[in-house]
Amino acid sequence: MSFDPVDHDLERGLDNRRRVLGDAWVERSLTGANDFNAEFQQLISRFAWHEIWSRPGLDHKTRRIIVLSITIAMGRWEEFDLHVRAALTGEASSRLTPDEIKEVLMQAAIYAGVPGANTAFSHAMAILREVGPQIGYEPQAYSPLDVFHSGTGQEDRTVSKPALHYTIRRARNGKAKNTVVLSHALGCDLAMWDRLASELAADHDVIAYDHRGHGSSDAPAGLYSMAELADDAARLLRELDSGPVVWIGLSMGAMVGQELALRHPEQLISLVIANSTSGYPQEARDNWRQRIATVQDQGIEAIADAVMQRYFHDTFRREHAGDVAAYRRRLLTTDTEGYIGCCNAVGTVDTTDRLKDLSLPVLVIAGRLDQGAPLQMSEIMSSQIAGAQLVVLEDASHIAVVEQPEAFADAVKQFLNKHD
Repeated sequence: MSFDPVDHDLERGLDNRRRVLGDAWVERSLTGANDFNAEFQQLISRFAWHEIWSRPGLDHKTRRIIVLSITIAMGRWEEFDLHVRAALTGEASSRLTPDEIKEVLMQAAIYAGVPGANTAFSHAMAILREVGPQIGYEPQAYSPLDVFHSGTGQEDRTVSKPALHYTIRRARNGKAKNTVVLSHALGCDLAMWDRLASELAADHDVIAYDHRGHGSSDAPAGLYSMAELADDAARLLRELDSGPVVWIGLSMGAMVGQELALRHPEQLISLVIANSTSGYPQEARDNWRQRIATVQDQGIEAIADAVMQRYFHDTFRREHAGDVAAYRRRLLTTDTEGYIGCCNAVGTVDTTDRLKDLSLPVLVIAGRLDQGAPLQMSEIMSSQIAGAQLVVLEDASHIAVVEQPEAFADAVKQFLNKHD
């Protein structure tokens, strides 16, 4: 029986250690070892760097994050400094950006305590100043008074009236491909888009806004028209000096997008029409007038359950009762006059015969189970628009971006990648 003099577990551990911490650090540790600490160096190389870091269950980037979190919680600042420096300058595949390290420290403030996170920020900032030129990072002066939540965006209202409430998420890569505008459904608000907005903000500036009569936007008296809602949108884009945008609308938001593309074509690069229609048959128009009358007489509560049944299919309502309840609360807290005004705009939408005039890239998304805007309505729109692409989402009803968020996002991102 032969004996292999190579300790493979030790060699694997040293390989991981070099990849994560860098050759220079490991060589200093090894050449600086002596008869007092050499066994310890071997122990951590075999058991920490092989037994743990060689396991394929988590990638090295995730393990970096875990180490930073634990060293903050335990106040092991020498080890924390070592791993921050390595995370910023180490192997490219597991490197962390300054923003990613910031997120680790922010979360540590909640789970490990503000004092620990405060110390961690001081240590990390010192290292960033040291390695900043190497990684192309230079801290910029920024006031805490100007900070906003990166997951929901910078919040404001238009100066022009009726005032529209909106948020802007800037592209996290700092180089926005385009500006995307997200336009919500009747009885909802801009929060409907939170998940998709955060995904798209990886590569795009993203604007979400509340239509008049919804959320934190003004609710002028009277019945609205789709032309007024489209003019609102154009006014918002001009005030923000956004330039031409990608418009993504769902239900009412997609009706606004159609009208905007027809009335203000210079404002759009491309258009996504989701779970919507370009016009209703007479029976449906009568139903919209009846809905207005019911809300005027009895309030929104009288129609809330029926709306939820049309927004979400039976299985989703049963398995995601909390989500449905949240959308029901949002509906009930919508300004009554604003809701009625928008019901009129939706019920009288009429763009079918004009869609042939559109000459921009268009994606139409439909839900197979949609009762509010049946598949046939999407087929009519896609047939009217030259070159329009139709995507049908299975197991999706009217608010498809909520029921099938991954499939909805995939369809949108494929469209954007094709037309960016």
